[in-house]
Amino acid sequence: MTKIARLGLTLMLFAIAAVGQDSGEPGKYLLLATNRTGTMEKELNTAGARGYRVTGAQGGQTSFGGKEAVVIMQLDPEGRRFRYILLATKRTSTMQKELNAVSPEYDLVAMTVFQSTFGGNETVAILEDEVGSDHQ
Repeated sequence: MTKIARLGLTLMLFAIAAVGQDSGEPGKYLLLATNRTGTMEKELNTAGARGYRVTGAQGGQTSFGGKEAVVIMQLDPEGRRFRYILLATKRTSTMQKELNAVSPEYDLVAMTVFQSTFGGNETVAILEDEVGSDHQ
């Protein structure tokens, strides 16, 4: 079998596997990756409204996206919904001020450092609040 035929067969098997996995049911895990903090906050809130919550975050080099913030989310087994605030700054003193200015119902759930689109490292903090909780 030629290299091109093997490559075509491999791609076809991946396509079949991908179609077979699309059952319409949400997956247990969701991975978000972007190099823009504003985009990440929007994606976090969209996923949180669907019942996903943050389980981890990391900044770094990814294979296709370059330098990105990567967040792993897991579907909440109790069906709760969440909202998020993402804070990003280059200065730790600014981060402390911003964290203390956030409403007390939000809890810090993840923190990482990544290189921003405009250059330089940014500290990123992700805060979470459950939608419909008693304090709203």
